[in-house]
Amino acid sequence: MRDLAAGMGYLAKGQKWVARHGRWWAFGMLPALITLVGYAVALFFLAGWSGDLAEWATPFADSWSSLWQDLLRTTLAALVFVGGLLLSVLTFTAVTLLVGQPFYEELCEKVDETEGGAPTPPEVPLWRELVVAARDSLLVLVRAGGFGVLLFAAGFVPVVGQTVVPVLGFAVSGFFLTLELTSVALQRRGVPQRERLRLLRGRLGLALGFGVPLVLGFLVPLVTVVAMPGAVAGATLLARDLVPVEEGPAEEDGGGEDGGEEDGGQEPDAAAVPELPGYDAQRPVAGNPYADGPAAGNPYAAAPRPVEPNAYRGA
Repeated sequence: MRDLAAGMGYLAKGQKWVARHGRWWAFGMLPALITLVGYAVALFFLAGWSGDLAEWATPFADSWSSLWQDLLRTTLAALVFVGGLLLSVLTFTAVTLLVGQPFYEELCEKVDETEGGAPTPPEVPLWRELVVAARDSLLVLVRAGGFGVLLFAAGFVPVVGQTVVPVLGFAVSGFFLTLELTSVALQRRGVPQRERLRLLRGRLGLALGFGVPLVLGFLVPLVTVVAMPGAVAGATLLARDLVPVEEGPAEEDGGGEDGGEEDGGQEPDAAAVPELPGYDAQRPVAGNPYADGPAAGNPYAAAPRPVEPNAYRGA
């Protein structure tokens, strides 16, 4: 439960981050807007061509009565459009991340800079980053599609299909959405997709707490556009939790200068060595009886004289 709440917290923190940095919020919305316009145009043409596509796919119904012919082809056209709409919902995030790879790379870098401990991304050309992102997104869609088929089949089971399966569907979608959104930040940290899966499976509550609310919000296309920058920022914060960047110890001042001398080879600081006075500058201490000369004050400076009376003075 703690990880579940933490995942929701990262989602809220990401939205707060872009709210404080309005320029980056507008910057991060551009890929989502471009993708939304592209999908809207594609769905518009799909809606216009679905009837022709249904007619082309059912030549055997030409001899049917108009009632049954129209019913079949109208139903098929509606299924084609609904299928396209469902596919657009499932692929919108992946395509947005692919289109916005350079945008979200900059956004992730800015989040890392403001939070401290920014990683050093691997030196990879942009075209290679796009290829890797497309490959990873395709693998995520394949995995999600496999779970979707299993859940679709389980949906025909009485009671379970109407209660458990929808909950599992949102959980699976939330997990893979978190995997997609954290891919930009984790790719900057050099983490391959297999390792990303392992990390998120190990913190399943964190992934679900972050992804499931987004899945519910992304059901509305405009919410997807508005919330995408904050989702990427929040995913970056979550990635920092999964793969923290350790900062190396700061180098000491002057430690690597002049050819990288070892500690023992550095010259000692002159201020640390006491200065010894020269012997020519030494003076006797005040009050010294020998201050004026070696014999000054010496009682034996003159020739000794015998003390009176002396019995041997005459001798």
